[in-house]
Amino acid sequence: MNVKRFTARTSRDALSLVRQAFGADAVVLSTRPCSEGVEVLAMAPESVQQFERVATTPAAPAAPARSKPAARPEAALEQTTVSQDAERLAMSTLSFQDYVRERMLRRRKAELSPVAAATAADRAEPAPPAVREPAEVAPKAVPHTPPPVRAIAPMLQDEFDAPAMTRTPPAIPVPALATEPARRDQTEMMNELRSMKGLIEQRFGALAFMEKLQRQPRQALLTQKLLDCGFSPALIRKMADSLPNDIDETAWAASVLERNLATGEHEPALEESGGVYALIGSTGVGKTTSTAKLAAAFATRHGASNLGLITLDAYRVAAHEQLRAYGRILGVPVHTAHDRASLEDLLDLLSGKKMVLIDTAGMPQRDARTRELLDMLSHRNVQRLLVVNAAAQGETIEDVLQSYRAANCRGVVLSKIDEAVKIGPALDALIRHKLKVVAVANGQRVPEDWHRLSAGTLVQRALRGGGSAAWKLDASDVNLVFAGAPLQAAAAATF
Repeated sequence: MNVKRFTARTSRDALSLVRQAFGADAVVLSTRPCSEGVEVLAMAPESVQQFERVATTPAAPAAPARSKPAARPEAALEQTTVSQDAERLAMSTLSFQDYVRERMLRRRKAELSPVAAATAADRAEPAPPAVREPAEVAPKAVPHTPPPVRAIAPMLQDEFDAPAMTRTPPAIPVPALATEPARRDQTEMMNELRSMKGLIEQRFGALAFMEKLQRQPRQALLTQKLLDCGFSPALIRKMADSLPNDIDETAWAASVLERNLATGEHEPALEESGGVYALIGSTGVGKTTSTAKLAAAFATRHGASNLGLITLDAYRVAAHEQLRAYGRILGVPVHTAHDRASLEDLLDLLSGKKMVLIDTAGMPQRDARTRELLDMLSHRNVQRLLVVNAAAQGETIEDVLQSYRAANCRGVVLSKIDEAVKIGPALDALIRHKLKVVAVANGQRVPEDWHRLSAGTLVQRALRGGGSAAWKLDASDVNLVFAGAPLQAAAAATF
């Protein structure tokens, strides 16, 4: 008997394989689902014919025994009854199809039932149609020839291709994504935790600082004095932490500030050394007046013939007329440059002069044209002098130093000393940025109000303080300021 197993994705494909192997008259024995899809057991039609020939061929009579009596009528009747029972109980093709259908239905129910029921169903295979065994063993009759596979295939194909027989994979639970309100709540909660953390840290820092001031009253006095003079908290903290014992705090602070403030008192003055200088700075800081003072101081020593004046202030109406008026007084012509090319031509023209001064237009430190001006002055022979208003706020001076790239300048001209109530903010910014004070202007007179002051003189002027008593802090105000700092930081983190 030639029985083969065929597997395919669907029953249609499996039956096609059966036809290719055994032809259209092939006999399908079983059809069931498997891991590859569908499994079909079939055999060739010649195998069925062999079974038929074996069933119709009478068995050879056994040799009679010597002592065996002759056959009785009861034995013949019994043999006839056994043959009839075997023929009646033989499994036909239709009963086999019922068996296959029942088996598949049970398997599908087991797959759709819970895991325990499925396990029990897989263990218990459906039994074939009930067949009663005869009392005595007798050869079974071979079943009749089944109908061709063409008649059987459509019914089996309908059984497997039906939607009900499709195995549905178990559903995998997918965690629900966080909704937008939930994410928003989480973000707000994290922001609140961060602000709370910052509030706690700053609160403990303020408490530790106030406790330190109470334990060290000399540091508290120094802190209060420097705050009154306009110095920044960043500089005050460093100085208070470094205050030694058994020494006058004011004298010690003055010596520290003097050592850290750079001035040009030990170098030749600008009007003596000569060179090409461009005075830059914000609007109204006194660049033109400072240019005239420096020009007059140089002309007094070396003569007007060795001096050249250039103005770049073409933005304000008649702005260059102020410098031209000073030039007429000194007997020096004033040239105007509108762009970098004309500036370079003028510098080549005045290359024989010992000193050339360039007056620039005043621009706010946050103006986009400030960078253009700095690029225009990026000539290799031009040295920049930044003019800083000593009466400005500390934050404003800090912004000016950064916008005008003070680190790349030759030095700083501190103007309007006479208008400043406190010069502590200006000196504080110059100390922290390590800038040099090359000259000081303290009035409108030309050239009388042009000076070079030492670091000690400037520091003593700054420590004198001044101003109204309404702006001075006492001990309770200092505690109030440091206690309110965490609340301000927490409020700023909320927005």
